Amino acid sequence: MRDSSPNYPLTDPDAVSETAVREDRTFLGHPVGLFILFFTEMWERFSYYGMRALLKLYLVHYLFVTSRQVLQGGGGATVAGDPDQVLGWTFIRDMIGHGSAMAPGGYASIIYGWYTGLVYLTPVIGGYIADRYWGQRKAVVVGGTLMAVGHFLMAFENWFFLALLFLILGNGAFKPNISTQVGRLYSEDDPRRDGAFTIFYMGINLGAFLCTFVCGTLASTLGWHWGFGAAGVGMLLGLGVYGMGQRFLAEDSVSPQARNQLLAAAGQRLNADEWKRVLALIGLCLLNVVFWAVYEQQGNTMQSFVDDHTAWPVLFGFAMPSTWFQSFNPLFIFLLAPLLGMFWARQARTGREPSSVAKMAIGSCILGLSFIILAYGSALVTEAEPKASWVWPVLCVLFVTVGELYLSPVGLSLVSRVAPLRMVSRMMGLWFISSFLGNVLSGYIGALYENHILDLAQFFLLLMVLGVVTGLSIWMFQRPLHRLMGDPGSGRSSWG
Repeated sequence: MRDSSPNYPLTDPDAVSETAVREDRTFLGHPVGLFILFFTEMWERFSYYGMRALLKLYLVHYLFVTSRQVLQGGGGATVAGDPDQVLGWTFIRDMIGHGSAMAPGGYASIIYGWYTGLVYLTPVIGGYIADRYWGQRKAVVVGGTLMAVGHFLMAFENWFFLALLFLILGNGAFKPNISTQVGRLYSEDDPRRDGAFTIFYMGINLGAFLCTFVCGTLASTLGWHWGFGAAGVGMLLGLGVYGMGQRFLAEDSVSPQARNQLLAAAGQRLNADEWKRVLALIGLCLLNVVFWAVYEQQGNTMQSFVDDHTAWPVLFGFAMPSTWFQSFNPLFIFLLAPLLGMFWARQARTGREPSSVAKMAIGSCILGLSFIILAYGSALVTEAEPKASWVWPVLCVLFVTVGELYLSPVGLSLVSRVAPLRMVSRMMGLWFISSFLGNVLSGYIGALYENHILDLAQFFLLLMVLGVVTGLSIWMFQRPLHRLMGDPGSGRSSWG
């Protein structure tokens, strides 16, 4: 499960004033504050991914139709509804459709893409506000509160778009500032730093793994709003943990000295070598846009496919909700991340470890090729057999996750290593923007599926082509990119 916002601080490490690092108490060799942040982030991710797992299906089967499914999965009665009563719906519908009608799924796909895209854009602003005005602690509390309000507003369908606005703004304040505080618990030369971010990342995936078992199950047994309400409760639990653990956290970085340093750094001109590195990273981020557009189909068209065309098993008389599909990606991350780490270490010992850019190219190709599996599975769907085995989407996600691990964390590490030191924050912001563009594009690509412009197999083959072409493009440009970046990892193997 890719984190909703990359867990790297938006604060330039050279532009932070000295503050007290609190290590009065430790647990498992780390400051207690790390585990306060772990559980805060776990519950926040629980709320975000729990809501996201329901979002596309909620729009298609409840909000944008006149005959609404009371339960996710259609296992109950229907009630009459009027989409025009949703505040802002008429304006947004006309803006998306340009005056022509499309299927509810088409609108849902585009709205889903814009929502998940804006979730990546607002942290750029939230990090700036925290650095200059609020501080990290206030930003986290404000952001978490806004998100909790947004989740609870989802219980009132006519306020749906207002709820999304609260969630987008809250995420912008919360995400960049919770991860920044992890790094501030340690000095720059503390050998525990990498391990701390690994622990923190596990909190992200633990929340993403657990959420659908709660939110998805409640939505399928009691109703949509119970699932959204559970996401809101998760956010409140995260805020509660954060509030009780304040004394274990490092002080904020806001100070007149820090502000002056930020302004001074921003005014320095880049030299020729720094400009080359910046331009190379911009090119790489632009290539990544299509990767994210394909990757983010997991919560969009893939979720629709597993809901409409996949036969899920019945466990002890309980029909597995299709939203549980969203838990396979974080589960595979738990299982595969250590194995890939050992595999890369073995390659490094033999001098065959791919460079960072080569890994990203491999990851994009693996992502694309994974959709051959889903194209084959969807070809088995017929009028006589409208549902295929659950094995096909799960196997597809297995390889999607491998592609993610080759590209996402590697790309983040590359940006932090190659960007000019005084521009690390801004280049991380560029990574956010590439994710924003990719998510928005994912919504428009998904509309091809929802509006039946392509049949199932054709659509998944299109995703395959987009992923592979992106990977090959990154591969073709890897040597020029390495020359521009001056990346010391560029020549460490014959792979690139």
